[in-house]
Amino acid sequence: MKSLLFQLILTSCLLNSNNNVNAGVTSVFIREEYPSKDIPLYNEVHITQGDYDGKAVIISWVTADEPEASNEQYVTSKGKYEFTAEGRMTNYTFYKYKSGYIHHVLVDDFEYDTKYYYIGNGDLTRELWFQTPPNIGPDVPYKFGIISDLGQTYNSLSTLEHYMQSGAQTVLFVGDLSYADRYQYIDVGIRWDSWGRFVERSTAYQPWIWSSGNHEIEYMPCMDEVFLFKSYLQRYPTPHLACKVAVLCGMLLDVHLLIIVLSSYSPFGTFSSQLFIFILICSFLLSTLPFLVVFSKLIVLAINLLGLAPVYYFFPLLLVQSSLLFKSRTANHS
Repeated sequence: MKSLLFQLILTSCLLNSNNNVNAGVTSVFIREEYPSKDIPLYNEVHITQGDYDGKAVIISWVTADEPEASNEQYVTSKGKYEFTAEGRMTNYTFYKYKSGYIHHVLVDDFEYDTKYYYIGNGDLTRELWFQTPPNIGPDVPYKFGIISDLGQTYNSLSTLEHYMQSGAQTVLFVGDLSYADRYQYIDVGIRWDSWGRFVERSTAYQPWIWSSGNHEIEYMPCMDEVFLFKSYLQRYPTPHLACKVAVLCGMLLDVHLLIIVLSSYSPFGTFSSQLFIFILICSFLLSTLPFLVVFSKLIVLAINLLGLAPVYYFFPLLLVQSSLLFKSRTANHS
């Protein structure tokens, strides 16, 4: 065996010498000295718009250990962190599953059309970034992606890769995120974690604007879990306070769009967010904004005007497939 190995090596050397093969140059890369610092358990990072007019973001992430505080450091120059924003930290249980420590930080007063770098809890080993939208105007180019019912299958992977190759700058997510409700017991929470890590390749670098769907309800009395939208509300915040609407709704101004997030599961009483949004849609008809985008899992808006039976309003002129609604004020915008 040794003789055969020697013959093979010798033959290889002879062939190389006869053919004048150039083995190339060894890389000059040398990794840093020992000990090396472990990659932090700082994952499931996602950002969403944090205010009405696109000058703030909510940054969320999960850690395995409880830090002293939830904070983000950010700056416009890479590696030079001059500003810090503090947020809140939470965790929850679902059956016997216990989540990691979920952090949410609102960072505001950004400049339009600017690239910001950020790190979580002072951890310089992982630097991320995002780009704020351009200033609001009638002729500003901006590209949105529309995704719904993503889940975490092989088809989900191809969908996400297709979106990331499109060059879009923000996702309008029309409900049904992780499909964790297809599982039971602790696997429900585990599937929320795996989905957060799965989409992080995009959600850590650009806003995803969320809408809830039926797969976020997670009503599972067999496991004593009857609090609706429990996992979703803990993990994926929306700027509903800044927009003065219900927690599952939203209203955003982005570039030259008024974006309205409707929830099929929000109240429809006299003083409800749905009535407010209906009035907002009517007022849009008199505004100067060229486009209105309304998205929801269902397209019915139910309003109880006088405490009587609900009145159901349909908007057929706004309806496009996948329950995404569009309306344009001017014909010269495409």
